[in-house]
Amino acid sequence: MPKKVILVADYDKRSLESIAELLKPHDYKIISAMDGISAYEKFKTEMPDLVILEGMLPRLHGFDLTQKIFQETKGSIPVIIVTGVYKGPQYRNEALRNLGASDYFEKPYDKSRLVKSVTRLLKDDVQIEEEEITVIRNLPDANSVIEGLAKKLKKETSSDKKE
Repeated sequence: MPKKVILVADYDKRSLESIAELLKPHDYKIISAMDGISAYEKFKTEMPDLVILEGMLPRLHGFDLTQKIFQETKGSIPVIIVTGVYKGPQYRNEALRNLGASDYFEKPYDKSRLVKSVTRLLKDDVQIEEEEITVIRNLPDANSVIEGLAKKLKKETSSDKKE
């Protein structure tokens, strides 16, 4: 199975390196950018599976980039905002509710929570398909559903006549 690709965008080189180092044990391919325009160009050419970005980016603001990615992919590519600038519930709510961010962290962030968020958002498609197949196998067939509904309807109509 091909590696999952993550685009990380931050104006601070140390933050970029820190996130890349954090995700290294998970065998993701990490692409980085230091401004919003570069991040958007790499997003278009590399089509990453997930984006992690700072809310404050030069040349194209992180919030604008989040919204652009969300609109262009119809929400299929998750974006996690990790910011040291926009702190407080108003920014978090704006990002999650109105801009399409999948998660929001303030620096300094809980490293294990960030990794959990990334792995949750990148849950392997194959795993999901296998879970769906199990659910489908456990569903009753159409005839049993129709028979069950017919019996229920018959019971209800006969109890209505008694009243």
